[in-house]
Amino acid sequence: MSETESKSSIQVIDRMMKLLDELAVHAEPMSLKQLAQLTSLHPSSAHRILNVMVEKRMVDRIEPGTYQLGIKFLELGNLVKSRINIRQIALPFMQSLNAELGETVNLILRQGDEAVYVERTTGGRSMMRVVQVIGARAPLHITAVGKIFLAEEGPNACETYAQRNGLPAYTENSITNIDDLCKAVQQAKKRGYAFDNEEAEKGVCCIGAGIHDSDRNLIAGLSVSAPTDRLDQAWAKKIKQTADQISKVLGYRPA
Repeated sequence: MSETESKSSIQVIDRMMKLLDELAVHAEPMSLKQLAQLTSLHPSSAHRILNVMVEKRMVDRIEPGTYQLGIKFLELGNLVKSRINIRQIALPFMQSLNAELGETVNLILRQGDEAVYVERTTGGRSMMRVVQVIGARAPLHITAVGKIFLAEEGPNACETYAQRNGLPAYTENSITNIDDLCKAVQQAKKRGYAFDNEEAEKGVCCIGAGIHDSDRNLIAGLSVSAPTDRLDQAWAKKIKQTADQISKVLGYRPA
């Protein structure tokens, strides 16, 4: 392919992307005239490119001269979602947060009424580090991320969870009262992050925030664990920001 042909191909791709971008931001079907005006393309050029995209099912022609995004994007979107590896996506953000705070960063999934640690980053400025074992489990009510999961379920989640599990104590700081758990969960809902104040392990505290997918489902949690005398509650904002960044990569957009 000559340099001229290469430039021409790139130009066509650029024009195609402009058309797709406009179709993506408009919920209603758009006319050829609208698309040509918004993309600054000549109507004949826009029409030619749209015809090819219709053939490839990237664009649907609703009626003569009216277009919207095609079903092909739904198929591709579902394929991408099925191949997403939350651990792979979250790890660079976890490493960055670990480098900044110097404390253990955890990625946590929910399985039933337990929080499961599926990834971690360690290392920092201090010889004393908190290391959560990958695959370790803990009841929701004694973990920071667990409270985030309960907050996502709605107003009756605390009561039904407590009825199922009985709120056993793991340390003297563990929440064993339904009212106290509901208060902590309500605070987590309001703030967007939660705390574990030596509830799972004596001498260790934790701050956690939620990670959402493109369907706005809470699918994981991000937390930072540290010895109580080192943990700074001001980290909460940074932890939530990092969790939000991971959510954004996963396609999450606030309602």
